[in-house]
Amino acid sequence: MVLYWSHRINDKQRNITKVHPAGKKEYPLVGVFATRSPARPNPICVSTIELLERRENVLKVKSLDAIDGSPIIDIKVHSPSYDSPSDVKQADWMEELIKYFREKLK
Repeated sequence: MVLYWSHRINDKQRNITKVHPAGKKEYPLVGVFATRSPARPNPICVSTIELLERRENVLKVKSLDAIDGSPIIDIKVHSPSYDSPSDVKQADWMEELIKYFREKLK
C-alpha cells in the first residue's frame, strides 16, 4: 500500500464536500469521503498496488492511483486479514465504477 500526497489539488478543491463519483454526472452527488476523489480536505491518499520488481531502492509497481511526481509518504504491506474485511457493503454506483475501471485497465 502506497500513501502519497495529492500535491496538485488546490485550496479551493480542498473545500469540496460533495462530488459526482469519478466526475460522472450519471452518478449521485455524494460526500467526498464516500469516494476515492483526490479533491478532499485531507491531501493524503492511499493506493493498494502490486509490486512487480525491486532494484535496490527503486520499485516498479502496477495500479498506483497517483499522478507522476506525487510525493510518496509511506509504503506499507497489504495484509488481507487486516486490510480486507469480508463484510464490506458498497453503494451500487461504487460497484459499477469498480467494474468500469477494471474493464478499462484490461
